[in-house]
Amino acid sequence: MNTNTINSDTPTNNYAFIDSQNLNLAIRDQGWTLDFLKYRQYLTKKYGITKAFLFIGFAPENQNMYTNLQKNGYVLVFKPTLKLPDGKVKGNVDAELVLHTMIEFANFDQALIVTGDGDFFCLVDYLHRKNKLLKLMIPNQYKYSSLLRGLMSHIVFMNNLRKILEYK
Repeated sequence: MNTNTINSDTPTNNYAFIDSQNLNLAIRDQGWTLDFLKYRQYLTKKYGITKAFLFIGFAPENQNMYTNLQKNGYVLVFKPTLKLPDGKVKGNVDAELVLHTMIEFANFDQALIVTGDGDFFCLVDYLHRKNKLLKLMIPNQYKYSSLLRGLMSHIVFMNNLRKILEYK
């Protein structure tokens, strides 16, 4: 088993479950672009993340990006996408993120959930009640679901991480 330590001598085996659309749009909305390699390294060092699942819509034209994300240490979980009549692409990953978290439940010590979407409240609350929630990482402290506010003691925001995680 691959283990890390978080500021202690106790090995950890924590997993991250990342809503890529929510993460990407929330960071871009703040005027910057996330460096996914730096982010993966940050998750490992700061939170002892041994596996980082990135839930993302699949579009064949993005294959190079997917390959780079995998090289950077992410386990990609794809959702088929649909092109809507207005040209927008739809690929909601909520069900996949919840399902994979529960499939992996016995394999991790604690989970870091990355989203600001209130649709994940039931998952985050369940993990909290089972002492399996490491943190809820919300990309933008100014735009996230009020449903998540009941878990403030477990929430960390990404707004102040721009200097160390911005893509240059």
